[in-house]
Amino acid sequence: MKFFLDTADLAEIEEAASWGAIAGVTTNPTLYAKIGGKLDDFHAHIKRICDIVDGPVSAESVAMTRDEIVRDGLELAEIAPNVVVKVPTMVEGLAATKELAKHGVPVNMTLCFSVPQAILAARAGARYISPFIGRFDDISDDGLAQVENIVESINNYDFTAHTVKGEQIEIIAASVRSANHVTQCALMGADIATVPFGVLKKMVQHPLTDAGLESFMKDWEKVQ
Repeated sequence: MKFFLDTADLAEIEEAASWGAIAGVTTNPTLYAKIGGKLDDFHAHIKRICDIVDGPVSAESVAMTRDEIVRDGLELAEIAPNVVVKVPTMVEGLAATKELAKHGVPVNMTLCFSVPQAILAARAGARYISPFIGRFDDISDDGLAQVENIVESINNYDFTAHTVKGEQIEIIAASVRSANHVTQCALMGADIATVPFGVLKKMVQHPLTDAGLESFMKDWEKVQ
């Protein structure tokens, strides 16, 4: 499993990248607004992220019609070769994804919540599909079960004829809220988990590790 950092915060990205822990970054309008981002600095900010991370950097189009999404997507793709355009799962998004794929622009189809949505995204040419876990949990549904169904359904078929450069579609487990979410997604075979920095830090923590380190240090003090 690969890990993408779900943030627009440059300090978080730089720190996580220094661990060798992340293979990419995902952003969205909410995350950009959270850091006080400005509209006229958005493209420059995405470029700064791309300069830190070698892997895919998802930047979201906020347009609502296919032509506007395609225009946004082509402009975003010009920022850096590792930009992936995030497009919402909707009719206009599917049409835009098909067109962007024709132009060689990889798409991360986001806000995916069902198997039919995921299959439609795959056939439209999406390179990545992002089913959300936490938002299912918010409405007392089982988000992990939904992601598992999407992983299984996409893996049942070969969609490479539809994707840019014939690459395999990868499922990004999104809206991850805990280290357990990551564990369960890894067990079901999700290709990627995109996680907030707080969750990434919790993933490296374990009480037995802490206890072992404390014991080692106490014994080392005895040696000295």
